[in-house]
Amino acid sequence: MPAGEGAELLEELKELVGNLGIDIARTELVRLRETNSAYLIGSGKAAELMRIAEEEDVDLIVFDEELSPAQGRNWEKESNRAVIDRQEVILEVFNQRAQTREAKLQVELAQLEYAMPRLKRAWTHLSRQRGKGKMGGEGETQLEIDRRIVRTRISVLREELKAVVKQRAVQRHRRQRVPIPNTAIVGYTNAGKSCLLNRLTGAAVLVQDKLFATLDPTTRQLALPDGRKLLVTDTVGFIRRLPHRLVEAFKATLEETIVADFLIHVLDLTNPQVEKHLAATLSVLGELGADTKRTITVFNKVDSARPETVELARAHHPDAVFVSALTGEGIDRLLARCSELTNTAEFPAELRIPHNRYDLVAKLHASGGVVEERAEDDAVYITGRVPFSMRDAVAPFIIGEEP
Repeated sequence: MPAGEGAELLEELKELVGNLGIDIARTELVRLRETNSAYLIGSGKAAELMRIAEEEDVDLIVFDEELSPAQGRNWEKESNRAVIDRQEVILEVFNQRAQTREAKLQVELAQLEYAMPRLKRAWTHLSRQRGKGKMGGEGETQLEIDRRIVRTRISVLREELKAVVKQRAVQRHRRQRVPIPNTAIVGYTNAGKSCLLNRLTGAAVLVQDKLFATLDPTTRQLALPDGRKLLVTDTVGFIRRLPHRLVEAFKATLEETIVADFLIHVLDLTNPQVEKHLAATLSVLGELGADTKRTITVFNKVDSARPETVELARAHHPDAVFVSALTGEGIDRLLARCSELTNTAEFPAELRIPHNRYDLVAKLHASGGVVEERAEDDAVYITGRVPFSMRDAVAPFIIGEEP
């Protein structure tokens, strides 16, 4: 990793730790030629950092790189201090931000999966035997008992999250009863996604200048300039080196990006690392299988950016939209782009079309969305995808749905 990128990530770690209310006594950028299996860094540098930690009387040592369970135990044993890594910091930030039951379940699952291989360091002083007597043998150690409890809890959480996914699917189905196109706002944490949602829809979603201020998706309805409706969902922010287990745990939330007709990718134009933030978001979208979605790239905070920064971004991203969610600048152009993509969006439907409306059947075939067609005495039955531009025309013929 280049030294410059290491320094940037270290600054980001400082902000993450600061969000937990922890005072930072000192930071140290360590350059490694190769990793050390015992301490991650060389034993000499490790001894130096442990001495500094003792001299400055710190309670906690935080690594930006992921520590293996063995490395974490070695550091805690040798330094006599709590030692955590970037993943644990992010998990704790998410834990403090979680508000709804769904988010709390997702965070707890991620924390337990992270903690499972690291339980030994928490129980080395509590290892004890039990269960002797008629059964004989040594019985279970406290570590084994705890692992069993954690595995059981993980199984329970996964089942509860399955129920959450099913409930979300039901809610989504209800939203689609009268099909309305939908978009998801994605982007790096603190890029201004919630502020943009508020500007577009008049919502009152929490807006704070902190990482991961909101974890739960919020969906609001937007009236486009031509009068059509669009559902807009604000999603959790992404971050570089987001723990994979968090991507897995939050798929129930982030699946809004998968089912969206298109994405609005928001970037903070005032951040010098904006291009790396763009790459980080695309990487997470790739993990979700949403990287091929049609996307409107939006550079936010144009009101605060330097003119030369704006011009450079325009040159590199000629199709992007430049806005200020705070002042409203450029929002009209964003709405126009949303209208364009909404025109070409589609929704799944089952239709019963009377024989006297073969004009609609022909249009559906022309759109290329017909999957199955069956002619009966009373009507033509069609299953497929319908362009939203034909929504009003086919609404009376959607089977089992109210127009």
